[in-house]
Amino acid sequence: MKTLNVLALVLVLLCINASTEWPTHTVCKEENLEIYYKSCAYTSLVWFATHTKLTDPQQDFAFSIDRCSDVTTHTFDIRAAMVLRQSIKELYAKVDLIINGKTVLSYSETLCGPGLSKLIFCGKKKGEHLYYEGPITLGIKEIPQGDYTITARLTNEDRATVACADFTVKNYLDY
Repeated sequence: MKTLNVLALVLVLLCINASTEWPTHTVCKEENLEIYYKSCAYTSLVWFATHTKLTDPQQDFAFSIDRCSDVTTHTFDIRAAMVLRQSIKELYAKVDLIINGKTVLSYSETLCGPGLSKLIFCGKKKGEHLYYEGPITLGIKEIPQGDYTITARLTNEDRATVACADFTVKNYLDY
């Protein structure tokens, strides 16, 4: 009987863990432009006897833009905040543009490293709060039209994910 109770408890816990997913947040929504984001739970390999792959749903962050129309300019203001789940000695960014399930453009850059500190939060420790409010520049003149996904991932020197998000963009603006 105890074995049956333990088995039932394990199944309930597995079902709860399997359905854990971050909600989709609306960044902005106007007539011809919608932007949403969802934190992607980062994956870490945990080697049990069965070599099970687990995800850690502890990572989430906040992101906002005042107005969708601001995004169509070359530079616009954002607000972003999170609690660090990993320390940052070195920080690497990777951004992918995905259309119809295929990566069509990939960009990567070192943001923090020995002798390199492009961001004010380089060197922050696990558990510290990160907050950024200010301008960012997309580096493009126009946002591509259509529906697509942009996946952004920040990893540290241990290749551990510091932050990760999937942005869904629906752009029907006429330029």
